[in-house]
Amino acid sequence: MWVRLWTLGWLTFVWVLLWGTVTWANIIGGLVVAVAVVTLLPLPRVPVEGRIHPIALLVILVRLVFDLVLSSVQVAWAAIRPGRPPMGAVIRVRVAIKSDMVLTLAVDYLNMVPGTMVVEIDHRRRMLYVHVFDVRTDKQVRAFYKQMKFVERAFVQAFERDSEWHPSPYHGIDDDFHNVRHTDRVHVAERTAGPDVIPDQRPSGGPR
Repeated sequence: MWVRLWTLGWLTFVWVLLWGTVTWANIIGGLVVAVAVVTLLPLPRVPVEGRIHPIALLVILVRLVFDLVLSSVQVAWAAIRPGRPPMGAVIRVRVAIKSDMVLTLAVDYLNMVPGTMVVEIDHRRRMLYVHVFDVRTDKQVRAFYKQMKFVERAFVQAFERDSEWHPSPYHGIDDDFHNVRHTDRVHVAERTAGPDVIPDQRPSGGPR
């Protein structure tokens, strides 16, 4: 109910912004449009299978701002420095995240940071194929895996801790990760999918 009320309020707010004038006619008109959109164009059901922890979520936001600044500087320097162009690669990594919604948020996090872009998602095996801007050295590859471990751990702590997470009837992942503790999921991921780096032979022509 609260999600639906929030959706109606947000759509009404956007409608008033589009008109540019706060009047009762615009507010009522926006509410009517919002009800029509929610009724006629419903979004797919998104199961909520855990709890939100504000402090852990704040850690993610602070780290996101830090990564945005640091990655932007690194990409900018790689674009103007003399020498050979950066060598991009697609790196395969498996994440121990169970919820589709939390996995989507983690992918959004990676896509927002300059220098990384998720190009493919293996939904059932929880495998991400991430294009990394520059991986010419082993140190850069290790830095990427370190970043991925933080993203995985931070999103689990913020949204789906083992003691609070319960799969919904709409949950649809494979048995290896279904109703399994986070530590065990990490062991499964390490056993079934080791590091795999797929070089991108084309020179990176831009910051993404």
